[in-house]
Amino acid sequence: MVNLEKSVLSDLLIPGAYYTTKLDRAMGWARKYSIFMYPFVTACCGMEYMSVASAHYDIDRFGAGLPRFSPRQADVLMVVGTVSQKLAPIMRRVYDQMCEPKWVIAFGACASVGGPYDNYSTLQGIDRIVPVDIYIPGCPPRPEIVIDGLMKLQEKIQNQKHPLI
Repeated sequence: MVNLEKSVLSDLLIPGAYYTTKLDRAMGWARKYSIFMYPFVTACCGMEYMSVASAHYDIDRFGAGLPRFSPRQADVLMVVGTVSQKLAPIMRRVYDQMCEPKWVIAFGACASVGGPYDNYSTLQGIDRIVPVDIYIPGCPPRPEIVIDGLMKLQEKIQNQKHPLI
């Protein structure tokens, strides 16, 4: 399928006409633009998350602008910052309470690999507790990298086989 600009696409569409597509593609497109994130913010990367969520970077264009603070209403767990060994079971419980399909984003070096903290109290990467779909590198990651990570997650959601079909 060719990606067309919105203005070009609107010129190709005929008002009142019927169009066909595969149900799988339509489901992927709908899910791709309705990302409901649960921000699990624990440390300094929270400031970068707030800057990405602000109007300047506008993650609402990805369908991710309204965070959900209940895991039962979210489908993306965004782990932002350092996760300690004491906090790991709580994060796992939040993940388990999310409905399928669900995805996980490791935001920053601490969530991805433990960051500069190589000690007994820090979890050396959240992938030891929950499966991670997208790793966003950096300490703290730049907003452009976070947007790139969201775009990669959208691509993964679009191309995923949907269980309802």
